[in-house]
Amino acid sequence: MEEIDVLHLIDRLEEMVGEARRLPVGGSVVLARQRLLDLVDRLRVALPAEVYQAHEIIQRRDELLAEAQAEAARILARAHEELERRLAETEVVRAAQERAEQLLREAQERAEALLRDAEAQARARLDEAETASRQQMQEADAYALKALQRLEESLDGLLQQVRRGIQALERRQAWKD
Repeated sequence: MEEIDVLHLIDRLEEMVGEARRLPVGGSVVLARQRLLDLVDRLRVALPAEVYQAHEIIQRRDELLAEAQAEAARILARAHEELERRLAETEVVRAAQERAEQLLREAQERAEALLRDAEAQARARLDEAETASRQQMQEADAYALKALQRLEESLDGLLQQVRRGIQALERRQAWKD
C-alpha cells in the first residue's frame, strides 16, 4: 500500500509540474513553493522503511568498504615494508657472503704469494749457502795446500839437514876407522 502512495505522490508531482505556468524565456516553470514542499514531505513519509534501510545498508556498505580498503592498504603497506626489510636483509646477507668470499680469496692469494716468496727466499739462501760453502771449501783447500806445501818445504829442509847430519856422522866414523 505504501508503494501505491509513493507512486500516487509521484504522479501528483508530475501533474503539478505539468500545470505550472511557463516562463516566456527558456523552458522553466513557476511552481507554488509551499505546495511543492508539502508534496516532498508527504513523499518522504510515504517511502517504505525498506528504502531507508536500503539507504542505511548502502551507507554501511560504503563505510565497510572504505574500512576494508583502508585495512587492505595498511596490510599492503606492511607487506611492502616487510618485503623491503627482507630484501634489505637478503642484500645484506648476500653482500656479507660476497665480502666473506672476497676476503677468503684475498687471504688465499696472500698465503700463496707468501709461500712463493718464502720458497724463493729459501732457494736464494740455499744457493747463497752453497756458494759460500764452495767458496769456503776452495779457500780451505787453498790454505791446506799452501800449509802442506810449506810443511813439505820445511820437511825437505829438515830431511836435507838430517841427511847432512847422517853424512857428517858417517864421515866421522869413517875417519875414525
